[in-house]
Amino acid sequence: MRLRSRALTALLGRWPFSKGALSRSLCHRLFSCRGVTTGGPAPCPGGEDSVEVLGRLYPRDDYMNVTARILSKVGCNLHNQPHHPLWLLKERIKAHFYQAYAGRGSNPLFSVHDTLSPVVTVEQNFDSLLVPPGHTSRKQGDNYYLNRRHMLRAHTSAHQRDLVRSGLDAFLVAGDVYRRDEIDATHYPVFHQMEGVRLFSKHELFASVKDGEELCLFESGGQRTHDKQESHTLEAVKLVEFSLKQTLTRLIRHLFGEDLEIRWVDCYFPFTHPSFEMEVNFRGSWMEVLGCGVMEQQLVHSAGVDNKMGWAFGLGLERLAMVLYSIPDIRLFWSQDERFLKQFRLGHIDDPVTFQPLSKYPPLINDISFWLPTEGYAENDFYDLVRTVGGDLVEKVSLVDQFTHPK
Repeated sequence: MRLRSRALTALLGRWPFSKGALSRSLCHRLFSCRGVTTGGPAPCPGGEDSVEVLGRLYPRDDYMNVTARILSKVGCNLHNQPHHPLWLLKERIKAHFYQAYAGRGSNPLFSVHDTLSPVVTVEQNFDSLLVPPGHTSRKQGDNYYLNRRHMLRAHTSAHQRDLVRSGLDAFLVAGDVYRRDEIDATHYPVFHQMEGVRLFSKHELFASVKDGEELCLFESGGQRTHDKQESHTLEAVKLVEFSLKQTLTRLIRHLFGEDLEIRWVDCYFPFTHPSFEMEVNFRGSWMEVLGCGVMEQQLVHSAGVDNKMGWAFGLGLERLAMVLYSIPDIRLFWSQDERFLKQFRLGHIDDPVTFQPLSKYPPLINDISFWLPTEGYAENDFYDLVRTVGGDLVEKVSLVDQFTHPK
């Protein structure tokens, strides 16, 4: 089969080439890049038998599909760079939780973990979250594997069980996550998530309920329904759900404004039930901003906690920051252009800011045709090749048409 793909190259910053020179240069690099094929990634740090990530070597095997360009992003930690827009948003969320929720002695109830390594085991990333073997989310085409045992985390939830096992009842996790994805203004193979977990004991959950001592978190012989898990009582689930939705409503209105219209949509996640997505009516249209739900009790039990239940949520920092700060393209978060970075050096993290465009150069379009191998091809293989050659100048790749030879 032959595919014809269209690559739109956007000049997101200053670029010294003329339009014709850039077109010729990009085409030459795409079609003369011998040795870079969809059958394997570009050379990575380490040796032939290993790959180095954050100073540690991991043995290569047939599952290794991380490119050198992706590895160059590991350790950048944009969410921890002061005055970066992702840092601003993370700090706003953290400050809200510190101010709104206090534990004993007025200490913050939620601890924050934003320096955890993005290299996790496959067991942490999937099994600990009850993602079954063979589930579509485990595909090589969608994830970056260092080998069959280790990978770059696809979500910050990969740390959830370990943090609960360490004895934490309330925490926030922020970090970079990695997924092989399409190329356009809203997708990037590296992005950042922030996640929250809150566990309740019987006393904590029912403390403000009349005759709460007579209620229970769990029941035996229960049935799983649309509203609850088999081990939970309906009373406990409704209180946990109320706490979850109230907490997130306060957070999002703190970020967007108190008059924000919010609605909840039922959905499915392997690690929560019931599960919800929050949508907000922002500037006249509904937008999904986060996912959440009541934690699967099997997950809580696997972390060594038998007498508590709780909720969890996760949100994408880029997604919110693009809306809050009017940033039109996700690749701009990786810009080192001082014209971009200085816009977010604010006196206070809650000061309003609206991104101002950097470049007025027109986009360039290139059509590329190529033959596919008979098997073993995934669209994300081509996207990784484009990123390796064209970098962040390539704004969008779209399939224009396809042809199958009759023979």
